[in-house]
Amino acid sequence: MKRTRLFAISLLAAAPLALAACGDEAGPDGVTNSEPLPAVAAPAGTSWGETVTVTPEGGYMIGNPDAPLKLVEFASHTCGHCATFSMTGKQPLKDKYVASGVVSFELREVFLNPYDVVIAAMTQCGAKEQMQPLSDEVWRNLQEVFTGLQSNPQAVQAADGLPADQRFAKIAEVTGLTDFFAARGLSADQARTCLSDPARMDALIKNTEAETRKFDITGTPTFVLNGKKLDVNTWETLEPLLQRAGAR
Repeated sequence: MKRTRLFAISLLAAAPLALAACGDEAGPDGVTNSEPLPAVAAPAGTSWGETVTVTPEGGYMIGNPDAPLKLVEFASHTCGHCATFSMTGKQPLKDKYVASGVVSFELREVFLNPYDVVIAAMTQCGAKEQMQPLSDEVWRNLQEVFTGLQSNPQAVQAADGLPADQRFAKIAEVTGLTDFFAARGLSADQARTCLSDPARMDALIKNTEAETRKFDITGTPTFVLNGKKLDVNTWETLEPLLQRAGAR
């Protein structure tokens, strides 16, 4: 299938509209034991929890860019397990580990279905500081999002036939995503501007595909710590690995 037809309607019909598993459970793999790493102070007047960096890989990182432990989550916005991690793990991760300057946390996209592309583009449309909070809003309200996605398949099919500079914005409109994000600070005009840029959308798709191939991402969420893919996908199994690596 050509990349430009990622939004083929057959794929839209197959989008996983349920709070289902997105990857297999697995036990911890080998992480080198380390002595506790010392905290790293943020620059005066700042905090690591509010420091956001867009990485060369296209991810959105919070925390110390030079943190000794670099944690990356590969996630889909329509993944139930990703929603669970967002609700159970993100706050302790930020409060306990990112705030210390020892761990940085980067979110990178995975596209399990075409809707993921539209949602990802919208989370990245505003200020960089809003990307992760908007992603968390999607996961926190995933059932509401799913309801909108499946409510008007005929309109989605019609939108899929539009030119690329109209297609994505129309899909966002008819699935309720435009209103969902507008209620959370991303105006409809901002959303339309981002989604109506075919070059931007194509770059997002190509970059995401390249990163998921590079790390052989087969399920979500997938965590990578200092370049090593971990065999865990819950906060309960991830935190001990961070601690073993020195984040304690």
